[in-house]
Amino acid sequence: MTEPLNIGSHDLPVTDELAAFMRTGWADTRRTDVTALPIAPWAAKRRAALASRFPGERLVIPAGTLKVRSNDADFRFRPHSAYAYLTGAGEPDDVLVIEPSGESVLYLRPRSPRGEGQEFYRDRRYGEFWAGRRPDLAEAAELYQVECAHIRDLDLGRDLDRPARVLRGVDPSVDARAPRGGGDAELETFLSEMRLVKDEWELGELQHAVDATARGFEDVVRALPQALAHPRGERYLEGVFGLRARLEGNAIGYESIVASGAHACVLHWIRNDGRLDRNDLLLLDAGVESDTLYTADVTRTFPLSGRFTPAQRQAYELVYEAQSAAIATLRPGARFREFHLAAMRVITEGLRDWGLLKGSTDELMETGLYRRYTLCSSGHMLGLDVHDCARARSEVYLDGVLEEGHVLTVEPGLYFQPDDLTLPEELRGMGIRIEDDLTVTADGAVLMSSALPRHPDEIESWMSRLA
Repeated sequence: MTEPLNIGSHDLPVTDELAAFMRTGWADTRRTDVTALPIAPWAAKRRAALASRFPGERLVIPAGTLKVRSNDADFRFRPHSAYAYLTGAGEPDDVLVIEPSGESVLYLRPRSPRGEGQEFYRDRRYGEFWAGRRPDLAEAAELYQVECAHIRDLDLGRDLDRPARVLRGVDPSVDARAPRGGGDAELETFLSEMRLVKDEWELGELQHAVDATARGFEDVVRALPQALAHPRGERYLEGVFGLRARLEGNAIGYESIVASGAHACVLHWIRNDGRLDRNDLLLLDAGVESDTLYTADVTRTFPLSGRFTPAQRQAYELVYEAQSAAIATLRPGARFREFHLAAMRVITEGLRDWGLLKGSTDELMETGLYRRYTLCSSGHMLGLDVHDCARARSEVYLDGVLEEGHVLTVEPGLYFQPDDLTLPEELRGMGIRIEDDLTVTADGAVLMSSALPRHPDEIESWMSRLA
């Protein structure tokens, strides 16, 4: 059965004569130089671990589908993180099936043969002339080191007497065809939890993403003179960082936050349409996503003038001290929430010393009054997703303990709203966050983003050097 073509507004009718002409006269372009992707042996170990967790069951993990941005234009595709983790593949509509025997089959849409059909030159979503070349089945098997089959051969309704689990909410067609069982939620949870501890290969990919991110931050500082002169200076800097992300990786790992002045008090400010003022601070929260889809997540706050004012320095130093206290708690066996509490204790003591809060530190920590000025948690796991492993159970993540191989961010902040009358005027409209990426090691933690300065004196020297 021939699948319908995805025809867009650019398509023109095809005569029988043209269709026949298009089927002939093509060189053999099958590749013989394909080698396994570096991720392949690591992905095989992960599939084996997943199969051993659910022995004798069929496990179905879709890649996901293309999503429409507008009319017949799609967003650039990114596979579901669980699928990428288990395969290293990245095409839409593919499905990984781990059979009850433990063997894996990757069902995919191979490149269309030139000698049959019209997909390769007419289909705007999958045609090679429109979307680029896909591997054929033999090439895919070599790349991913797993058995590959055509997606049309995927039968999700067979062997109904065997237990099956499906990662749902990723591909509607898979959801519709796969019979519902009682263990889908458990599969989703385990797929998240198995990514908590990063392997050696993942740590290398994350470090690459962090290093590229550091270079992107330097690009932004160098571009400040041009951005300061532009009516949309925030967006200018967003574009500068985005260029680095595309040159050294797949893209940005999340929408960049380029927040100047009071915009920094909006935790997820991504409009990035403001003008820059030399008297303000700039909060830049951005991360490069590697070609293998691992993302960095770094924030720096720096003075657009190159020098902190006394009030800016006072607030920045409190956040710096809070982050330093949080980092000092990181070690195997420490509770995940411990670093946040350490940061908040420093923040609370500082706000009390400034006269903004009254009472003992313990009382203020109990009532949570400090949260008026800091609002949210101080970090999260990091990996294929910027907020990685989000479906993990609380007892193994948020209420769990740190292990060697965990990668996380530490990002305390102060957000002084511009209309907050409890604040002295010189602090209103000031937002500060310092965020770094760290790997938990056997005896502590390694600061992956150490290439970027943290202390205010170092920030000023860094900006002067890059000017």
